[in-house]
Amino acid sequence: MLLFGLWEPDEGGMNLDISVTPTSLLMRSPDGCTEIRLPAGVRLAPSSCGGLQYISGDGLHLRLRAQAESSPQPISGFNQSLQAQECCSFYCQSCGEVTIKDRKLLRVLPLPSENWSALVGEWCCHPDPFANKPLHPRENDCFVGDSFFLVNSRSDLEQEPKANTKVICKRCKVMLGETVSSETTKFYMTEVIVQPSEGSFPNIPRSQFVQSVIARCLVELCTARSTFRFTIQGQDGKVYILLWVLNSDSLVMEPLSSSGCIRKFPLLEDSLEADSGSAWNAIKVLYQPCIKSRNKELASSWEGDISVHPLTLPSTTCLELLLILSRNNASLPLSLRQMNSFQVAFLKM
Repeated sequence: MLLFGLWEPDEGGMNLDISVTPTSLLMRSPDGCTEIRLPAGVRLAPSSCGGLQYISGDGLHLRLRAQAESSPQPISGFNQSLQAQECCSFYCQSCGEVTIKDRKLLRVLPLPSENWSALVGEWCCHPDPFANKPLHPRENDCFVGDSFFLVNSRSDLEQEPKANTKVICKRCKVMLGETVSSETTKFYMTEVIVQPSEGSFPNIPRSQFVQSVIARCLVELCTARSTFRFTIQGQDGKVYILLWVLNSDSLVMEPLSSSGCIRKFPLLEDSLEADSGSAWNAIKVLYQPCIKSRNKELASSWEGDISVHPLTLPSTTCLELLLILSRNNASLPLSLRQMNSFQVAFLKM
């Protein structure tokens, strides 16, 4: 179902005429009109119109059934079409600086869960053969974790780095990852883009990229591990956000407004041009900020719960995500901003 928060009438009230077609919504009042034209590929079912009500502080609410003819493709920091033997480059997502150039990846392998070593005892009837043997990629390997890539950086460094040191972009000074050992570097998915070397760097707005990467990570974890609660923590282990995924089949629309009418429809985000309507797959989440000792007791209980999965990102990206969630929440009608003491938001994929 699609929910429209139309507008807040004057205190004295007003006469409002609403017309619904499969591709638009037109509202007329004595003061003018507002037309909402849906993005291409999204259609309404006029016969499903219902739930028209006035909510103080929000305005008029109207529920309609919507259908997307095609699913928009999510943004990916790692080009899934890369083939074996194909050279690729690692770019800083913020500025486009090349971090690793012309690397031929022969193997791209998923890493097991972070608790894999503790489960080896259940698999083997003899002493642990993997004891004290961490998984490190070879020169032409790329290991993919929940929110990071592990690559062998031996041939790309001028001098041997120390373990547990930050990897900083030379141009914009953004933290891209950290060294795991003298030969292995961890790059966070929210900070780098991996593309074929002959291709060009995709210039994606930062907010849009962060949303998409984190939303995709959350959906994959929900599907693979049947867990829906997450702690978003910095690389220093500090928890910044508590996230609870409600569903992954939402559709966020940024509609076109007719030039001949008054524009009064709030967008969830102004990352795209105002005259270009679009539709995005999105996940609906509940969240609680944990900065400045907020929700300290709740965060402590979540950290001790084995059903809650930690997702580690650079500390600055955790703050970026919190800002995105806050802006998203503020754009929703007042009556839809909270649920069970949590704040509500959508993350575009």
